[in-house]
Amino acid sequence: MPELPEVETSRRGIEPYLVGQSITQAVVRQSRLRWPVSDEIQHLRNESVLSVQRRAKYLLLELTTGWIIVHLGMSGSVRILPIGEPAQKHDHVDLEISNGKILRYTDPRRFGAWLWCDDLDNSSVLKHLGPEPLSDEFSAEYLFELSRKKRTLVKPWLMDNKVVVGVGNIYASESLFAAKIAPERAVGSLCQDEVAYLVTTIKQVLQRSIEQGGTTLKDFLQSDGKPGYFAQELHVYGRSGEACHTCGETIKSLKMGQRNTFYCPKCQR
Repeated sequence: MPELPEVETSRRGIEPYLVGQSITQAVVRQSRLRWPVSDEIQHLRNESVLSVQRRAKYLLLELTTGWIIVHLGMSGSVRILPIGEPAQKHDHVDLEISNGKILRYTDPRRFGAWLWCDDLDNSSVLKHLGPEPLSDEFSAEYLFELSRKKRTLVKPWLMDNKVVVGVGNIYASESLFAAKIAPERAVGSLCQDEVAYLVTTIKQVLQRSIEQGGTTLKDFLQSDGKPGYFAQELHVYGRSGEACHTCGETIKSLKMGQRNTFYCPKCQR
């Protein structure tokens, strides 16, 4: 599933082609995604694009009359292509742009979403989200206060979008490794210094991944069609049975909340 760095990479990739242009029309070949494609999107005509933003794992296209909210789901991607590029089986939505390009949405599993919203403050999919991990709001003080007296395991807790958005399975595993914290620790057992270090490593891991183009996943392509490169630097995720890059111990995996969790039993305590 595309995580926050992949979505941010997509945002940066499509932004130069959209902002200041107009969407001349939308072509919806398959409206049955996770939720039906909003009627307002299907009837778009000559709408100016004011900005391309991101909130959590959602792409936000600001138009003159409202917002398009895009979620890539488990297998979705967006790309910039020339108008007239033949559509393939899983190419479900095109936005035709006044500069002769199209924004094409591809989603083999159809778990993504294309929604319309007049006012982001009233969006049902956005209003309950926690702070952005790269923002000042996501601080050591915030996370430590929230963690007190909680018995929840730290790995699934970090993946709760009400706690912090966008720290999915890959980056939770990598951040906990970098912070030397075992994924099965109860969050209430973390001391103030451990929480502060965890906040720092989450920001560093996500920022490095964004700079390098996101994690290479089989279903993810950047807007220019090239895969990301951060997967070459993963320390624990997907490496069960391999040697830890730091200490040589065998990387282990376990199921937490129906997700595979990867960790080093020697480095992480």
